[in-house]
Amino acid sequence: MRYPAEETAEKHRRLLNVAAAMFRERGIDAVSVSEVMKGAGMTHGAFYSHFASKEDLASAAIQEAIEQSNTTLDQALADPIAPKEAYLDAYLSPEHRDRAQEGCPLAALAIEIGRRKTDTPLLADHVKALLRRVVAGFRWSVRGSERDQAILMTSAMVGAIILSRAVGDPDLSDEILAATRRQLAAR
Repeated sequence: MRYPAEETAEKHRRLLNVAAAMFRERGIDAVSVSEVMKGAGMTHGAFYSHFASKEDLASAAIQEAIEQSNTTLDQALADPIAPKEAYLDAYLSPEHRDRAQEGCPLAALAIEIGRRKTDTPLLADHVKALLRRVVAGFRWSVRGSERDQAILMTSAMVGAIILSRAVGDPDLSDEILAATRRQLAAR
């Protein structure tokens, strides 16, 4: 039975959203195709009408997660007074730390993508674009290369989220986020 194009497109979007969230929350290798399909309200058999393999799904879900994560930077750049501070506040927040399924794919998946190699070009393109936008969109108070500062800021932010999720100590986790935010705001 063939479904109308709009219904098929809606199912595909739902499948990508569910996969992007599950992969960010638990990791690509820890989530089965059956789990993604169930989460999307679809049968396992319907998977192959959307993707040829789990690898194809993972690549598309990573791209979806990247597009979703760009919203945080878009909103910060819209702040006419303090876009860098707005970005630091949103990214280095307890909400971002506690909601990996909705958060930055760099903090959630970079290590796994690096090991898998399949999507490293996709991730590299995202990082390059992110750095260009951060360099152009923020005022930098330290002399020197703005690109170097953007790389440092991005690396520190991603690292802070990873550590804050991993330490298992709520006070230390909050301290990591707050200290990173303070230090980066001063740059």
